Amino acid sequence: MSTVVEVSASMVKDLREKSGAAMMDCKKALVEALGDFDKAFELLRQKGAASASKKASRATSEGLVVGQVSADGKVASLVEINCETDFVARNDQFVALGKQIAELAGSKKPADVEALMALSLDGKTVKEAVTETIAKIGENISVKRLAVFDLSKPQGTTGLYIHTLGGKMGAIVEIETDKAVANLADLQAVARELAMHVVSAKPTFLTRDDISAEVIENERRIELGKADLADKKPEMKEKIVTGRVDKLLAERVLSEQPFVKDPQQSVAKYLAAKGKEMGVEAKVVRYALFILGDNGDATEETEASA
Repeated sequence: MSTVVEVSASMVKDLREKSGAAMMDCKKALVEALGDFDKAFELLRQKGAASASKKASRATSEGLVVGQVSADGKVASLVEINCETDFVARNDQFVALGKQIAELAGSKKPADVEALMALSLDGKTVKEAVTETIAKIGENISVKRLAVFDLSKPQGTTGLYIHTLGGKMGAIVEIETDKAVANLADLQAVARELAMHVVSAKPTFLTRDDISAEVIENERRIELGKADLADKKPEMKEKIVTGRVDKLLAERVLSEQPFVKDPQQSVAKYLAAKGKEMGVEAKVVRYALFILGDNGDATEETEASA
């Protein structure tokens, strides 16, 4: 003989608030669990996981780039979390999940996305939290990539900048100094300015030394093949090509790019001037730039080191 359990509206309401699931799904779960609230919640999680599994094959091309810098500036994290539509990318639950994951990455410093997904977040793993959010929101969600900078030396700081237009781009920068600065806030402000520059100018390399001979040769080959050089004498052609390649590479090297807030000086000169004001020598050790939808793998970052 089957047991019929009376499910009150308040029970359904409480389960909906905790799970975020649809009202009818909450009622069905409570009936199936014979009124046991915790069991009903577990049933919803199981069904949510099944639902999430079905959605996992759907493409995720929207989302957010989120990040965090610790109060002391020693650790910075950058995470790209994807969803299917721009509407969900602006959903409060999705945004909150992204911020939680970025904060967790900054505090626990996982080596890659796989390690991040296994970390505990509010009593469950990040993977489980993502699965539950998929069930609530109804779209596939994935954590695409991660960068964590943990200062290797005591002198220095990190900076973060997230583009204000929908969080589609973000960067973190690590600065190293030869000695401690009197006012860390001043150095942190410089690091944030440089992170903003990275988002705006999108450098490919940190310094000229990071450019491979293969890249340089490829650029030379392209320039040599241009029609306007066909009738030039070899020595003149070589001089023009060298100048063009040098200019092109300078546009892609962070230290040589015109600083976005003052194009009359390069990033290197801007940093040198700021360092002099603070009584230190400063240099950018590395940076990471995430642009939503870039085709990097889950753990890849646009990073360069001196």
